[in-house]
Amino acid sequence: MSLPSTLGELRGSEYRQRTVRDELRDNLVRVLRQGEPLFPGIVGYDDTVVPQMEHAILAGQDMILLGERGQAKSRLIRELVGLLDERIPIIAGSEVNDHPYAPISRYGRDRVAELGDATPLAWIGRDRRFGEKLATPDTSIADLIGEVDPIRVAEGRYLADELTIHFGLLPRVNRGLFAINELPDLAERIQVGLLTCMEERDVQIRGFRVRLPLDVVVIATANPEDYTNRGRIITPLKDRFGAQVRTHYPERLEEEEAIMEAERASFDDLPVPLHVPAYMRELVAEVTQLARRSPQVNQRSGVSVRLSIANYESLCASAVRRAIRLQEPEAVPRVSDLAALAASTWGKLELETFDDGDDQTLLPKLVRTACGNAFRRRFAIQEFGEWVARFEQGLHLEVGAALPLDRYVAAGRDLGGMERVLAGLEEPATPGTTAAALEFVLEGLHVAKRLNKTQVDGATVYGG
Repeated sequence: MSLPSTLGELRGSEYRQRTVRDELRDNLVRVLRQGEPLFPGIVGYDDTVVPQMEHAILAGQDMILLGERGQAKSRLIRELVGLLDERIPIIAGSEVNDHPYAPISRYGRDRVAELGDATPLAWIGRDRRFGEKLATPDTSIADLIGEVDPIRVAEGRYLADELTIHFGLLPRVNRGLFAINELPDLAERIQVGLLTCMEERDVQIRGFRVRLPLDVVVIATANPEDYTNRGRIITPLKDRFGAQVRTHYPERLEEEEAIMEAERASFDDLPVPLHVPAYMRELVAEVTQLARRSPQVNQRSGVSVRLSIANYESLCASAVRRAIRLQEPEAVPRVSDLAALAASTWGKLELETFDDGDDQTLLPKLVRTACGNAFRRRFAIQEFGEWVARFEQGLHLEVGAALPLDRYVAAGRDLGGMERVLAGLEEPATPGTTAAALEFVLEGLHVAKRLNKTQVDGATVYGG
């Protein structure tokens, strides 16, 4: 079915005028009735963040998402675009998505006055109705609202003519969504301009007052500490947001792992097949969750989920690299591969202090604790009494990222009971999984103070 191409055809169709808030609300009601997920791919927010955002949309409110970095705030906003209609009509050539029935710009009003029902229309998609801006101290009114265009003045228009204005981001997403990230970083005078545009629906550009009855839903993000810090954001603007939604990090290990698995970079043409044991994935997730509780880490800055994703990618890359170099049939990450997490961790953690080499000792401590917790969730120390006795009698085992698989397989055969260990870990009996399971158990016994561990020439030696 062809879409109306003129204002007259639109008036004769079934199209009805709605505000963007009505549009979002109607489409949300449809999603809720059909039982569809509002944010597919977002994990851990179903019972906390999502209901609050649904309430704000149903109430027709602007909202601000408060949370530390890496809590999917920007992704939540971008996925709201899916609640907009697939296409809407505008006056052809309009920079501000003028509604054919109620144009807000001088251009749109003049076109309708001149052509009437013959006014040509254009139909735009959702992407044309979403704008996003990262707030920085140098953001200007011209960026958000607009500025006089000297080229248009040079073409012969008067400076006071509204047609000389080059509109900014906010007017250009009229009848849509506008997102501004890190709102407190805006200078106060720019915050005032944003407030005026949202509340009074008019602005002053170079002394010329422009009436802009924008139909826009504004969604902002901010760090809670900055947002509640007096002087970082003006009170009237804070009062303008109808809903304040608090985001959070994944509360359970399973949620963190699901995000890691969904978001990590994956490649279809890996030179060797990759198998990641569940307990190794769990270790990476727990390192992040332990960092979020560590007093040595600046919790006001937060520990992003991107830390888990980057560490997971590093772990897999270390296993693939070893498999290529040693010509192993399968890449399986081991505890010794956790050393690769250092490069992907330190750029994402902000420490409270650097006393006593905190930057060098924190990650190994987090890894040890994570290994101990994962080990205790799967095994009892008493199950390995015979292993411990062998080590107390003088046995030593060397492990490391550079050691070949046959060394591990022989060690596991010598110790005995590897079938039971692999069954407890729910892993298949392959050389790669045997090596990974052996390292995991040895590290678990070390953390439980049943084995000693020393570093020798880049390798690790476990003994009694």
